Amino acid sequence: SNVTNKTDPRSLNSRVFIGNLNTLVVKKSDVEAIFSKYGKIVGCSVHKGFAFVQYVNERNARAAVAGEDGRMIAGQVL
Repeated sequence: SNVTNKTDPRSLNSRVFIGNLNTLVVKKSDVEAIFSKYGKIVGCSVHKGFAFVQYVNERNARAAVAGEDGRMIAGQVL
């Protein structure tokens, strides 16, 4: 789904902000493919230059941040 902006405070901790994303090259399916290895994604939204991924729990989100922070995708460091 595209829903990543729930106002439920518990869902805030399971959401990951992905900044400095080359959205001219990287599509929603790419983001989901990269981040799905950290857990079940319940929402993903891609915007110009950034994206949000919503996981089922905070542990998945923390693992994704730890695993992908500083990674280079499409010539830009996340």
